[in-house]
Amino acid sequence: MTILITYDVETISEEGQKRLRQVAKVCKDYGQRVQNSVFECEVTEAQFAILKSKLSSIIDNQSDSIRFYRINNNSKLHTITLGKTTSFNVNDPLII
Repeated sequence: MTILITYDVETISEEGQKRLRQVAKVCKDYGQRVQNSVFECEVTEAQFAILKSKLSSIIDNQSDSIRFYRINNNSKLHTITLGKTTSFNVNDPLII
C-alpha cells in the first residue's frame, strides 16, 4: 500500500530537534522524502504497523503530530505537481 506521512515536530528545544531528525530518519527507511516534512512510502500492512510504532515511540504526544494518509492505487493519475519534481515512482524500474 502507498501511504503519505506528514509530520510537525516542535523544534524550539534541542530535544525537539533530535526528535525531528529521528522521525525523518525512520520515514526515510520506509520511503522517499517529497517535501521537507512529507514522505511517500510503499509498505505492507505489517511494515505500516512497525512504522507507526517506531514513530509513536519518538514523538512527544503533547507537542508533535504525525498524519498518515492511505493513497489508492490510482494516486499517480490524481497527483498534480507544480514546480520541480522531487520524487520518483518507486514502482518504476530502477536503473543503476
